[in-house]
Amino acid sequence: MMKLTARQLADALHGTVEGNPDVEVTGFAKIEHGKPGMLSFYANPKYEQYAYSSKSSVLLVNNDFQPKQAMEITLVRVENAYKALADLLKYVTETERSYVRHRSVFSRVAFSARLGRKVWVGDFVKIGRKTVVGECTRICDNVTIGENVRIGHHCIIYPGVSIFPGTVIGDRVILHSGCVIGDDGFGNAKRPDGSWEKIEHIGNVVIGNDVEVGSNTTIDKAPMESTVIANGVRIDNLCQIAHNVVVGENTAMAAQTGIAGSSVIGKNCLLAGQVGVVGHVKIADNTTVGAQAGVIGNIRKPGETYFGTPAILHRNYLKSYARFKQSGEE
Repeated sequence: MMKLTARQLADALHGTVEGNPDVEVTGFAKIEHGKPGMLSFYANPKYEQYAYSSKSSVLLVNNDFQPKQAMEITLVRVENAYKALADLLKYVTETERSYVRHRSVFSRVAFSARLGRKVWVGDFVKIGRKTVVGECTRICDNVTIGENVRIGHHCIIYPGVSIFPGTVIGDRVILHSGCVIGDDGFGNAKRPDGSWEKIEHIGNVVIGNDVEVGSNTTIDKAPMESTVIANGVRIDNLCQIAHNVVVGENTAMAAQTGIAGSSVIGKNCLLAGQVGVVGHVKIADNTTVGAQAGVIGNIRKPGETYFGTPAILHRNYLKSYARFKQSGEE
């Protein structure tokens, strides 16, 4: 269990203490739900009222925070309270996580599969032939891993994940429950009689380092070559990444986003919830696409924000929406 004083927190986060440096915290709480012994943080001005009433023992705040009234709570000032909280949560999680070699008697690991040091294999896990798993990776219950899969070190694969043959996964990757990596894409050819013929998929999925994939997200393999998820990508729950898609480094997409086949998403992009992207388009680096927007063409200029369906520049969307709203008023 975590047990840190305000002074220790400040030292660890390169911050300063205002108040009692010896007060101890043993857990975390939202600022509005704070209670003695808890650590909270304040970074969003919408929650300023709770900064003065919170019962937490320690409050992380930005260096530029200027209280408008007296505060009894001990403050730890840091450069970026939100980033400091993320670092602290990671530190606590890592210190409490143990890496031990474990292989459940109910698992089934192929003789030719190779598991690194301190790999944890849960109940009813199946690992196929010639698969390689890096050290300190944790494979939870009911995970199915196909043949010739490569998984890096310090990964976490949560219960119910399916990883199809030939998939390549980097280091420190997190796959949440129920996600499917490397199944066939939606590839079909129309016959003269109107029926469909399935296009066989012989490619794979390649996932880089430090990627996190949310629950029940699907990443399809390519008919040929690879579907690529680059380093540092964050994918929320219930997303669909189709065959031959390339997602650039550090791009993040929220829940229910769908990307159709062979599209290329640039680096450092943000796709909000329920965004749809048609196939065979390219989106430039540092693009932001607002919730429920539909991208139907290439976005060539980096750093722009798009809203609406079809997606248009945010500033144009606001003007168009204002006119649309006015047209319906009596």
